[in-house]
Amino acid sequence: MPPPPRSATARRYLMCPPAHFRVTYSINPWMDPAKPVDLRLAVAQWEDLRDRYRSFGHTVEELEPLPGLPDMVFTANGATVVDGRVLGARFAHAERTAEAAVHAEWFRAHGYRDVREPEHINEGEGDFAVTSSWLLAGRGFRSSPLSHAEVQEYFGRPVIGLDLVDPRYYHLDTALCVLDADGDGDEIMYYPGAFSPGSRAVLERLFPDALIAAEADAEALGLNAVSDGLHVVLPQAAVGLFGPLRERGFEPVGLDLGELLKSGGSVKCCTQELR
Repeated sequence: MPPPPRSATARRYLMCPPAHFRVTYSINPWMDPAKPVDLRLAVAQWEDLRDRYRSFGHTVEELEPLPGLPDMVFTANGATVVDGRVLGARFAHAERTAEAAVHAEWFRAHGYRDVREPEHINEGEGDFAVTSSWLLAGRGFRSSPLSHAEVQEYFGRPVIGLDLVDPRYYHLDTALCVLDADGDGDEIMYYPGAFSPGSRAVLERLFPDALIAAEADAEALGLNAVSDGLHVVLPQAAVGLFGPLRERGFEPVGLDLGELLKSGGSVKCCTQELR
């Protein structure tokens, strides 16, 4: 059967230039302060991602980077936005704590009236993936299980908790990507090895037709991707995902964000969706 017809939905994203990006500490297995970062290359790779979104007709807002906060480039961690409501972040590690207030201030300054400071540790869209039916919520390394009830109560959407068991996939967005949340049914891709047996069973039940990623593509952070319903922007090294995406009617767009990968982030980590 031919793949279903796809169409892109105009999106609004919040991104932050990596002007102060570097790896001076380690809070996940990808980070090694002994490996130098080429800042000029990191900026060029980030600009390629930003410009690619704009070429697809999406709006990209920019958050001003601040000295001393090298991970601000990973805006996905700063908040979760659904229906114009903003649940801020509460970071697990002291090195990133100050980012939460910067994000909250940006939202208030840009007309968002319902901005809530969370009670429990959560790292925004790092661990909250929004589908049309559910909020998928990761736990195990960086977000508190208590944040799941908090986000459900705030947004009024059912939350599906998923346990992460491999420290390389410390956030849900490193192991799972929502491909289409606007059609007749939710579509995702994910790497089963990142999840507990029970969570794998839940994903199989909820998403029986999901695209299953191989280990090599997960290790390339291929699931740290962003989809607008047609274009799927993902790391170019995740070569095993390109064919299956095309077979489903998507248009994969591979980019090199290798410098940002040195901090354990890629396409999705750099992209906060403003719903």
